[in-house]
Order: sequence, then structure tokens, then C-alpha cells
Amino acid sequence: MDVEVNIEISPSIAQPPVTSELLHQWFCTWLKSIDLPPASAYELSLRLTDNQEIQSFNAQYRQQDRPTDVLAFAALETETPLLPGTEDPLYLGDLMISVEIARDQAKEQGHSEIVELAWLSAHGLLHLLGWDHPDEESLQAMWIKQESLLVQVGLELGTSGGCQIL
Repeated sequence: MDVEVNIEISPSIAQPPVTSELLHQWFCTWLKSIDLPPASAYELSLRLTDNQEIQSFNAQYRQQDRPTDVLAFAALETETPLLPGTEDPLYLGDLMISVEIARDQAKEQGHSEIVELAWLSAHGLLHLLGWDHPDEESLQAMWIKQESLLVQVGLELGTSGGCQIL
């Protein structure tokens, strides 16, 4: 399975906590383990950004004028059938993650920035694939799936709520 992850890092992020290669590896691993619509390849975009930029998108698209940790813009929200024999990648959508919020949340949760970015990346990917959490039960199910995705890339939530690199 071919996976293309278009990664952009905002110029305001001087030193991102993870490399583009590691991010690509995570998404490749995750997409190989998830039941997806059939396609020859899959593609998504990820932008690591700051609070100011993500707040602008959050206000414009969600009418919430505040920064947030992750935004997901799913391309698969419609029931568009795939044309047989097409070699074009199936575009899953766009993700934005605030590195500033990820850093703050990592400190609050007592784990590394890498683990927090993996957590947010997995969360965003699940949104691209149709997962949502309108209630506590669906949020818990999504968190369980996120934990399993983190384990697949060598990360694990610790028993105290923090995360550890395996």
C-alpha cells in the first residue's frame, strides 16, 4: 500500500519535536492497520502550526474563535464511489496540529511532546476516517483506538495517564 503524507511545518515552528520522516512512518503504519475503502494509494496532508494560525482556521470553519489542538478536514464525508481501475490516490483530507498546544498538553499530561503529537495525529486521522465523539461513550471508544494506534508505533499510555516510549 502506498501512502503519501504531505507534511508542512509553519515557519513559526522553529524546532518541531518530530521529523517529517517519523510522522510519515506513523501514518503509513496506521493506515495499513485500518479498514479503508479500496484504493491503489492513500494521501493526506498534515500541517504543524502555531496557535494563531489554527485559531484562524477554527474560527473560520468551526465558528470557535480560539486555538485548538487538532483540526481535521475530512475528504471522505460524502459517499462518492471510487472509479474502477483508477490509479489516483484516495485523498483522505487535511490535518492541522498546534505544536504550541501539543507542548502544553504534553507537560500537563506528564509525557513527551513526541507522544502528544502522535496522540493528536492519531486522533486527527480517525476523524478523517469518519470517527467522531459527540458523547462520552464515543470519545472513550476513540481514545481506546488511539491507544492501539500509538502501541503500533512503539508508544504506550502509562497506567498513570502519562505516555511512555516503548
